[in-house]
Amino acid sequence: MKQEKIAIIGLGYVGLPLAVAFSTKYPVIGFDINPDRIADLSAGLDRTNETSPAELQEAVKNGLSFTHDEQELSECNFFIVTVPTPIDAFNAPNLQPLLAATETIGKYLKKEDIVVYESTTYPGCTEEDCVPVLEKISGLTYNKDFYCGYSPERINPGDKINTLTKIKKVTSGSTPQIAQIVDQLYASIIEAGTHMAPSIKVAEASKAIENAQRDVNISFVNELALIFDRMGIDTKHVLEAASTKWNFLPFKPGLVGGHCISVDPFYLAYKAERSGYVPKVILSGRAVNESMPGFVAEKLIRLMQQKGTTANGSRVLILGITFKENCPDVRNSKIPSIKTALEEAGIEVDIHDPWADPDQVAKEFSINLADTIPQKYYDGILVCVPHDAYLEIDFNSLFKVEDKGVLFDLKGIVPNADARL
Repeated sequence: MKQEKIAIIGLGYVGLPLAVAFSTKYPVIGFDINPDRIADLSAGLDRTNETSPAELQEAVKNGLSFTHDEQELSECNFFIVTVPTPIDAFNAPNLQPLLAATETIGKYLKKEDIVVYESTTYPGCTEEDCVPVLEKISGLTYNKDFYCGYSPERINPGDKINTLTKIKKVTSGSTPQIAQIVDQLYASIIEAGTHMAPSIKVAEASKAIENAQRDVNISFVNELALIFDRMGIDTKHVLEAASTKWNFLPFKPGLVGGHCISVDPFYLAYKAERSGYVPKVILSGRAVNESMPGFVAEKLIRLMQQKGTTANGSRVLILGITFKENCPDVRNSKIPSIKTALEEAGIEVDIHDPWADPDQVAKEFSINLADTIPQKYYDGILVCVPHDAYLEIDFNSLFKVEDKGVLFDLKGIVPNADARL
């Protein structure tokens, strides 16, 4: 095959690290429809914090360029799609970003070109939903004029140890020869090696079950937390005792947000139902995890009432809105749902997060983050995200009345909290 010139379509948490990595070996164009994102990256700024200014600078030296001008894609012969695959209000797959990216590629697709999808979706999506769009827009024929592959992303936002090149990569292609080409391309940058799946559908399914498995396991311990709360038993103590057995899985209860675990199981369930099977375990796990924000709000109100504080007119501070610690990612955060539930009970709620982008939070959730944390102001504090910045806080100084304040710690980082999950 001729020398690859790679186009990365979508420069978010997945696409940018991939573009940077490929730029060490190949000419790469990073394309995103957001001109503000392109302006930031061109100035050496990555608001996701997945790449440093030094890494961006080095990548640009290697030839990586950023653009929102789709016509520049005509120079490329290898396209990698890393756009979001969200769900809609009914928990059904929203393929609009994926299909829009596919339409854009179709305009510039040429004979012998290869299109690889990394965006997480359900088995069959690449060939059943995307390929027809590529054929229609380009006028070319699949597996005769152009080819496809699928290599599921495995980016872990905020993780500076398990980075892109250090995580084994699943690859696949639409023909045996193309599978080899795709695998060799990724193998040239992935230090941990690759695993070539026998088909695109297998590769798609492997990603779907990775996250569904974690979701189900977390839902189990979340359900234990719901049960033990009613029994007056500390779930953390139970899990610590059970973990002394060598084969006990060390999952912990908590809120399930983010770009993968809280979304991808719905994609698998959607495809399963259209194949004639209702996935009971997957959907029941999703139901339990989706119920946790309501449980957290109810428990905090109950704890406050036990200390003599009426919900209506009280003030609560929520610490953290990102979906994980020391990371700016707020995608599918469950904190806004907790805020809504508390406000419905008449509680005034402030949210503070040193990692989240205030403009993004305001745009996505219509929430104005607190700039500072006032002292002697709150009746209850809910620690949702264990950012390092919260480890040194004197929580008692924040309560309106110290012996009546309630500290509910979801992550177990505060030794003397009134409650935890």
